[in-house]
Amino acid sequence: MHTGKLQRQGAPEPLLTQVSWCDRFFCKLAGLMFRVRLDDGEGLMFVYPTATRANATIHMMFMFMSIATIWMDDDFKVVDKAHAKPWRLAYAPSQPARYVLETHPSLLDQIEIGDQLEFIPS
Repeated sequence: MHTGKLQRQGAPEPLLTQVSWCDRFFCKLAGLMFRVRLDDGEGLMFVYPTATRANATIHMMFMFMSIATIWMDDDFKVVDKAHAKPWRLAYAPSQPARYVLETHPSLLDQIEIGDQLEFIPS
């Protein structure tokens, strides 16, 4: 798993500075389960082979904190977002998504549907 930062395309400052790229089975399986907090600037980017609503659906079982969930299409354009709360069965995007970012809920105020984001590897 490698890390990088996430920023709005063309913006000088990153939105998140410590994003883990999660494209392997066990990383996706564990996700943020059992974590009790996220550090400032931290996030987990789930990567799926194709953009679908089913692949991008998340669950909040065994989660002990609320998170911001940001869904993006193949080009990192934000297609949906949600404030996901612990122990909820499922959250699904309204549009197909290939990338799912899980991070601190405060990011919800900084990102809008339609924003163009980019992941920059470290």
